[in-house]
Amino acid sequence: MAILEAAHLAKRFGPVTAVHDLSLTVGEGEVAGLLGPNGAGKSTTLHMLLGLITPDAGTITMFGMELARHRIEVLSRVNFAASYVDLPGPLLVQEVLDAFARLYAVRRPAARVAEMIELLELGPLRRRRVMDLSSGQRTRVQLAKALVNAPQLLVLDEPTANLDPDAGDRIRGLLSRVARESGSAMLITSHNMREVERMCDRIHFMAEGRVVAAGSAEELAGRYGAEDLEEVFLKVARG
Repeated sequence: MAILEAAHLAKRFGPVTAVHDLSLTVGEGEVAGLLGPNGAGKSTTLHMLLGLITPDAGTITMFGMELARHRIEVLSRVNFAASYVDLPGPLLVQEVLDAFARLYAVRRPAARVAEMIELLELGPLRRRRVMDLSSGQRTRVQLAKALVNAPQLLVLDEPTANLDPDAGDRIRGLLSRVARESGSAMLITSHNMREVERMCDRIHFMAEGRVVAAGSAEELAGRYGAEDLEEVFLKVARG
């Protein structure tokens, strides 16, 4: 079953076409990657999928509903995390998670927040202000926020940015387990090719606003005559 279907999306900013005729599908329990060099249109695509900007053409359907017509119902079942998005700095970690749990109308919010604090190992940080955390600690709080409503679609932009290798490895394992056990879908952007190879079932490569190749890491490596996904990335980026 398709959780997300984007069909023929296009977005222009004045004379610049950031995304052109982009289509992709993410199924139930699938972890999909959206890769490409800087300026390929990944962020614009994510912003359209999250309802932050409106496509100039094409449709976005989630859970069988068009985003344009069922915005609130659809987005209540989605969440997002990115290292470049700031959380309210003066608030305590506990307060931030409490606020987002209530924003998403989570049932039994206190219990769910406690579960996220344990899952992301945030217990020692729960009474600390967000502004006083390290970048890696903020990344873990972002992920706790993103999981608090048990989203059926989780969109992650560089999910392990700022984490040390050990923490990054544990977070990748955690996210893969969440997708497998809950049946939720994930769409991930990352410049860490080993991370993408480990986590993603299917990968969409973008260049100049288009999806130019899609498949598993093994399929893409074979198609491009590459040893690994990093070499595929270089070939796509260099045309």
